[in-house]
Amino acid sequence: MENLDNLLLYLPVLLLSFTAHEFAHAWVALKQGDDTAYMLGRVTLNPAAHIDPIGSILFPAIGALTGAPVLGWAKPVPTNSRKYRNYRRGDILVSLAGVAANFVLVLLFTLLCVGILLVMDAVPAGRDTLGLLWQMLVRGILLNVGLILFNLIPIPPLDGSHVLYHYLPPRLGAQYRQLYPYGMFILWGLVLLGGFNFLGPAIFGVASVFLRVAGAAV
Repeated sequence: MENLDNLLLYLPVLLLSFTAHEFAHAWVALKQGDDTAYMLGRVTLNPAAHIDPIGSILFPAIGALTGAPVLGWAKPVPTNSRKYRNYRRGDILVSLAGVAANFVLVLLFTLLCVGILLVMDAVPAGRDTLGLLWQMLVRGILLNVGLILFNLIPIPPLDGSHVLYHYLPPRLGAQYRQLYPYGMFILWGLVLLGGFNFLGPAIFGVASVFLRVAGAAV
């Protein structure tokens, strides 16, 4: 029952976070001159356009119900970097757009936590409902901090790899791009071997800063 409650608290903010992340990629790509995602209906905040049934629902549900880390993914936004008005600038901005959207959600969830704590102090009635909403927002902060830190890891096809590529010397950058076809194998290998175990403490450490800010603001 506790794990089911955990799933119900995680799922709404997870779907919102994935949707915001992919929408931001698609919207910024359109602004940079690439209409690929727009033509496929991805410049939308409708979760149905971005959610992958396995990666966005099944995998996170397994994690939440078993007490394992909540892992998941959405459908990647297709882009054509050759359409960007400025290839380097466009690729960097589009790559960082997703984590920027997640950062906005972290700030929004932190502000909402402040509001809920203020209401709970002023109006005792409804504390149980507000407490559940506060727990959901806390999970939202953790999830979005996790999405930011994970996506900034410079392993293809994660967003951080696109940014790093543009700051490498040309010869080294060309060698680095040769890793792209093997990126998913590298990622899953690291997941299975515990190569991302450092992320847990990092996520909780960064998220705790925002939670302390929320508590101090009350």
